[in-house]
Amino acid sequence: MKKKVVIVMVLTIIIGIFLCTNKIYAENTENQAIDKQTESKIVEIKNNVAHSLEDYKVKYGSDAYGTVAYILNIVRIYSIPLCFLGIAFGAIHRYILGIRKLDTLEKGMGLIVTFVTLLIICQILPLAFAVFVKFGRG
Repeated sequence: MKKKVVIVMVLTIIIGIFLCTNKIYAENTENQAIDKQTESKIVEIKNNVAHSLEDYKVKYGSDAYGTVAYILNIVRIYSIPLCFLGIAFGAIHRYILGIRKLDTLEKGMGLIVTFVTLLIICQILPLAFAVFVKFGRG
């Protein structure tokens, strides 16, 4: 019974995260007017995001190094919430479901160790790549 409750709770939280993070669209009507300064800042932010891959290519001096640095930066950003979800899942296995079953207890600890290790690797890998490119290429 507890397993079903935990599974339903986890699914509800995951679905809630995806439903609550909807894009917000600004409508330009008579009641809501976006002034030119705000519009120019929005366009500037959009251009900065669109040209970030090109910025990495220019910064690293090579298409291959720039692409790898861009991908590593994206991995670094998205690894944080995914690893925290994995750590929470492992904690549920260890501390809630593992009270009655020892194999679930060990599985939970394995998940926690795996996701913490993955988080550390994903956070350090872009730094190691930058150091390698900076000092390794000569």
